[in-house]
Amino acid sequence: MPHAVDVHVGKRIRHRRWLVGMTQQQLAESVGIKFQQIQKYETGANRVSASRLWDIAGAMDVDVSFFFEGLERADGAAPSAAGDLLGDKEALDLVRSYYSIPENQRRRLFELARVLSDVA
Repeated sequence: MPHAVDVHVGKRIRHRRWLVGMTQQQLAESVGIKFQQIQKYETGANRVSASRLWDIAGAMDVDVSFFFEGLERADGAAPSAAGDLLGDKEALDLVRSYYSIPENQRRRLFELARVLSDVA
């Protein structure tokens, strides 16, 4: 039975990979392993070693701490709202689309969204 932390980290790997538009094969090649291993990481069937997680984080341009965001802490603190968003396909589609927009347009869109949310 996979440990809940391994499953969570695997889901975060899958979500980040999807957000950056990377296939399992591309991620595997960038860290020097076979894509089947990425599949096992993403399901939590295999644990990701610290050094491999470091490599995966580098390949996907994210800090290692990203993979642990949203985990309930040992003291019982609730997961962050960001963790809930990762389970929402519409939110993931929106974030992926947002990051595919050129940076100068993305900044303007962000400012528009900020203004609209202040009005609501």
